[in-house]
Amino acid sequence: MTRSPSAARLAAFTAAALAVGACGGEAENAGENGGDGAEPRGSYDIDAETGETRARYTGDDGTVTTMRSGERVPVELPAGFALYPGARVTNNTRVEQAAGVLVLLTLESAAQPADMMTYYREQAASAGIDVATSLDSGPMTMIGGENADGTSFSFTATREGEVTRAQLSIGRGLE
Repeated sequence: MTRSPSAARLAAFTAAALAVGACGGEAENAGENGGDGAEPRGSYDIDAETGETRARYTGDDGTVTTMRSGERVPVELPAGFALYPGARVTNNTRVEQAAGVLVLLTLESAAQPADMMTYYREQAASAGIDVATSLDSGPMTMIGGENADGTSFSFTATREGEVTRAQLSIGRGLE
């Protein structure tokens, strides 16, 4: 699965926003202007009550990218995908840009990784995603792929004692 340079920039933006968010505190209009009086290009804030991080960035071409991340961010998966029954969301990161979206869920479940893997493999297949990557390395298993319209998908699960910790990533249309 290849990623465009734009997708790499978006991933870097998301990682930077999360890293800044992990520092605690609150900031508005934290942009790339360096205090030179220019209009801010981005902002982030952290909700002190929920811990949710929200970020917004405007690119050179005016494209706005937004991100919400936190345990209580409402789960909105693309059509054809659903939360694994009984799984608990421990974090939800949602990035939107024009008509594009990236959802990254971190989950916990009592279910076995193989059961969760089968569930998401079937959903991916129904969405026309060719699961071209599959890795089984000890307690960690991962699948991933994409479909003809560029929707990418990955699911990773690791068993730790009586709990399966997993990440589901679905992205489409990001520049």
